[in-house]
Amino acid sequence: MPWLGHLQLHYRLDGQRTTALDRHHGPLRVLQRLYPEGDAVCHHVLVHPPGGLVGGDVLEIDAQLDPGTHALITTPGATRFYRSAGQPAVQQVRAQVAEGARLEWLPLETIAYAQCQAENRLVFTLDPGAEMMGWDLLALGLPAADRPWDQGRYTQHLTLPGVWLEHAVVDAHDRRLLDSPLGWAGRRVLGTMWFAAGRDLETARRTALLDSARDALCASPLHSHAGATAPHARVVVVRVLADRVEPAMQAMVAVRQAWRSVAWQLAAHPPRIWRT
Repeated sequence: MPWLGHLQLHYRLDGQRTTALDRHHGPLRVLQRLYPEGDAVCHHVLVHPPGGLVGGDVLEIDAQLDPGTHALITTPGATRFYRSAGQPAVQQVRAQVAEGARLEWLPLETIAYAQCQAENRLVFTLDPGAEMMGWDLLALGLPAADRPWDQGRYTQHLTLPGVWLEHAVVDAHDRRLLDSPLGWAGRRVLGTMWFAAGRDLETARRTALLDSARDALCASPLHSHAGATAPHARVVVVRVLADRVEPAMQAMVAVRQAWRSVAWQLAAHPPRIWRT
């Protein structure tokens, strides 16, 4: 029997405190609210007890952020798409971010195992005055364990409606995409990170986000396979290619720290679970 999981998260203000209501169905839930940086920012850790998805499994996450709230959502470990006999395994994330609210969507990596059929759909709708940063780190196979991604298909759909749409299909047999210097260049880890706003970013602010991201990437050993650009006046995008997850994650954590300081005048406060 496929696993069907649905989690609803509703963030709202109680005075100066971001609180959250959650409802779950099936094997998907959230741990207690954490406030390591004070009442304004609610840290949440999403948990999927089965530990991965196989063909036919569907996980849905719906988040609503009321005006003035700030939520940081992460995971305790990798999202794993295992081998499928035919049906795709699907993860669907939808978030509605109201005016003045801030969202940080920062899950740990996604691992696509050989012979998986996977779909990852992310939709973030930002009202004017809303802002977010997020990332998606995809690892194909387990090369360190000599388990390459030699069969399988991974579909990634990431959209900020009306601003940015990315629809990618990664097939294990598409050697031009995976091995070409214009594609993955033989690497098997791709990090995508973005800062987005519900209205156009002022030129000076957008430039500061680009410059701070590039400075952080220049300090990374992956600097020759990383970059930052602004494809739209409301979004800044960072890409990182790597052979392993850890250096790619370290590069994105450094960009996050820079962006938090530049955009929101906040310290990094990385979730404690990232250090365990």
